Amino acid sequence: MSVIKEFKEFISKGNVLDLAIGVVIGGAFGKIVTSMVENLIMPVIGFILGGVNFSEFKYILKEGTQTKNASGALESVGEVAIKYGSAIQSIIDFLIIAFFIFLFVKAINKFKKPETIVEEMAAPSNEEIILKEIRDLLKNK
Repeated sequence: MSVIKEFKEFISKGNVLDLAIGVVIGGAFGKIVTSMVENLIMPVIGFILGGVNFSEFKYILKEGTQTKNASGALESVGEVAIKYGSAIQSIIDFLIIAFFIFLFVKAINKFKKPETIVEEMAAPSNEEIILKEIRDLLKNK
């Protein structure tokens, strides 16, 4: 079997197509939620906390500087900082995305028909039958 034919069969399987569609929709959904968090939720939280902007929270390891080079032009060296405010915002993004996906899956599961599970009773083995008879005999004494 040629590699191209195998690849064609692999791509045409339903699971791969479902995964691809899920990734595309998930990416678009992530952008929507990120925009919602950055532009709607975080400003409200910042306002409630007294005008705090989480994206500006950082721990500066080294200040940025400006120096003149040999030709007299100013050169800027950027600061080195740990931007933990952005991390907080990303965590909030994740929690909101996870919560909405949970609600979406929960809604989808309500529309599914419950699968009936039929458990077949296996016939008791000879050992079980003998043990039950012994038990019953002991009860009668």
